[in-house]
Amino acid sequence: MSFAQQFLSEAKQVIDGLDLEQIERTAALLAATRAAGGRLFILGVGGSAANASHAVNDFRKIAGMEAYAPTDNVSELTARTNDEGWATVFESWLRGSRLRKEDAVLVFSVGGGNLEKNVSPNLVKALEYAQSVGARILGIVGRDGGYTAQVADACVIVPTVNPVHTTPHAEAFQAVVWHLLVSHPGVKQAETKWESVR
Repeated sequence: MSFAQQFLSEAKQVIDGLDLEQIERTAALLAATRAAGGRLFILGVGGSAANASHAVNDFRKIAGMEAYAPTDNVSELTARTNDEGWATVFESWLRGSRLRKEDAVLVFSVGGGNLEKNVSPNLVKALEYAQSVGARILGIVGRDGGYTAQVADACVIVPTVNPVHTTPHAEAFQAVVWHLLVSHPGVKQAETKWESVR
């Protein structure tokens, strides 16, 4: 079997292993957030930060949701990192945005955050703050989901089918799942361009 065959075979296994109930629950909570006038804050680090930026566009344009990613503002992100530290950068950004119970925080992450291992502590701190104000917590994460999966109202875990490819599959399927969500009839509000061109 070639590497390409192996990798794509793993991708098929990931699709088969996704929890459809959690995806539907995530869609329902996103729709409820929008109906309540809530905002969507998407958090991610590394490749997941790039995914967060793309997803913000889709949730704003296709789903009609007010959405933001802290990592889109590199000046504030780096100022907060420099002045206050990396671990609290998302928490302080959410405080500055006056996160409230009507809002939702959506985490894109390979591991979901783990304080004990000091991996993505900024996600953990942000979610602790989200819990304190009663905001909805959603996740599309890999591995066992980490802290995100422990505290989320809905969490889609990208199953690990080959530990050697945990990161590429987790980040790739964040995109598959968020595109599913913005296409979901309970979430989608606007036609996408190419589908509207006949």
